Amino acid sequence: MVKWTPAPFLVLLMTLISPVMAVFGEERSFVDRFPPIEIHGFCEVRTGVRTQEDPFEKQISVMEGRVQAELYTYADWAEFKYKGEVWADAVTEKGEYNTREAWIFARPTGFLDIKMGRQVLTWGTGDLVFVNDLFPKDWQSFFIGRDDEYLKAPSTAAKCGFFTGWVNLDLVYTPRFDADRHVTGEYISYWNAALGRRAGRDAIILTDMPDRWFRDDEIAARVYRTIRNYEIAGYGYWGFWKNPAGPTHSGKLTFPELHVYGASARGQVGRGIGNVEFAYYHSLDDRNGSNPSIRNSEMRYLIGYAQEMAKELNGSLQYYVEQMLNYDDYRKSVDGSPPRDHLRHVVTLQVTKLLMNQNLELSLSTYFSPSDLDAYARPKMHYSYTDQLTLQAGANVFFGEHDHTFFAQFEKNSSIYAAVRYSF
Repeated sequence: MVKWTPAPFLVLLMTLISPVMAVFGEERSFVDRFPPIEIHGFCEVRTGVRTQEDPFEKQISVMEGRVQAELYTYADWAEFKYKGEVWADAVTEKGEYNTREAWIFARPTGFLDIKMGRQVLTWGTGDLVFVNDLFPKDWQSFFIGRDDEYLKAPSTAAKCGFFTGWVNLDLVYTPRFDADRHVTGEYISYWNAALGRRAGRDAIILTDMPDRWFRDDEIAARVYRTIRNYEIAGYGYWGFWKNPAGPTHSGKLTFPELHVYGASARGQVGRGIGNVEFAYYHSLDDRNGSNPSIRNSEMRYLIGYAQEMAKELNGSLQYYVEQMLNYDDYRKSVDGSPPRDHLRHVVTLQVTKLLMNQNLELSLSTYFSPSDLDAYARPKMHYSYTDQLTLQAGANVFFGEHDHTFFAQFEKNSSIYAAVRYSF
């Protein structure tokens, strides 16, 4: 989708005027007045098909040709980066453009960093599980087999980092709400509670997005420090649910207000790295849990452990729990549709093996929910044929007992895919 943002034009302007400022600021050689611009990018062809017939989607799960370009330069007072891409998408039968990055980074003092513009943001301790990370994700890209980098979607935001000898603080201000790129039915079929069945391109999810600049905004904060090689952090978020979590009178889904408060710890445990994280999700538009159309407040918990199991073989195991609050009031208000569980449990296992002088990477990501009785597996192979040419193949496999649970609803979207990428 094409989204206009002023950030690319701001980066271009600053890139053009920074050499001029340098010329008038001090005497330099002609070459030094114009810093070099580094250019990188890639061309990629990616294709995938479903392993079973889905009456609500095309048989192809992904089919696209993509070109991405990245430009980087710097001045004495700042760094500049732009990363954009265009692609032809056979699923939507459209040409698409996306600005992934377009930012200015400056360090005006030794205790302050500032980064403004289009950027990819992340924090927290989970391995492909996000508890206090409320920055946007692109779940459609992840589930159809695009590269892992596309799981984390960009934000148009300002980030400030403050550093002291005792504690550090990160503040992120997003002037207009950036939602997750959630499942809509365009690429992936899903469980439609209103219809009581799976749906897809026949019932595209329509949303009423909070999109007023400087009014429908988001604030995220992280306070952290290291104590004896253990990083301790506290988090806060003030914004909206990142996925649609409530209806409107027009029938569109909306994003109710949400505040999140949490903490995490990460550090060495035995021969590996352990982490714990929790968060309280306060759903402001359904404080007592009596409206089944709006998500209740929740507690979320995560504990994990990662270790090198053998030479060039790494693994991580995580246990994740979502606890719905005010559950009795929720059950009393549910009418007709299958109710959510009080506690949703998910166990994840990530394994990565490097072979052939690290040119071949084999990985497996699995999610299993013993409460929902469903699962998701994502095996992948990545081979660097040369420094420029890489080959990739993988699969997305969903299965479960009940059509309405999170992973089982995508069962008809199980697919295999392959990609060829040339980097420059």
